[in-house]
Amino acid sequence: MLERRQHQRARVYYGGMVAFNARNSTLACAVRNFSRRGAKIEFEESAIIPDRIDFEIERQGLSCLARLVWRDHNAAGLAFSDVEERGDVIPLEWARKLRATEQANRRLQSRLDQLLDEF
Repeated sequence: MLERRQHQRARVYYGGMVAFNARNSTLACAVRNFSRRGAKIEFEESAIIPDRIDFEIERQGLSCLARLVWRDHNAAGLAFSDVEERGDVIPLEWARKLRATEQANRRLQSRLDQLLDEF
C-alpha cells in the first residue's frame, strides 16, 4: 500500500467519538492509529458519516473538527483541522451539558410562566 501521509502515525487503541448534525448525532468509534494531524477510526458496524465532523478522543484531551480523507465499509481516515486555529471548538461533553442546561432552563421558564398566569 502506498503511504501518502506527511506525518507518521502511532498504532493505538483509543475510544473515540464522532459527532455531526449539529452534535445531535454521535457514534462511538475505535481509534486504530493516531497523530496530531489525523487518525484512522473504525466502527463496529457500517457507518455513514458526513465529510466534516466533530471528533473527540477523551483520553488524549482532543476535541476538534476533522474531515474525512477516505472511508470504507467500517473504517475511515481523518485529517484534523488545526486545533489552535479554531478556538471556538468545545469538547463534546461540554456541548451535551450545555444542551441539557438549556432544556432545563426552558422547562423552568415554562413553569414560571404558568405560575405567573395563575395570579
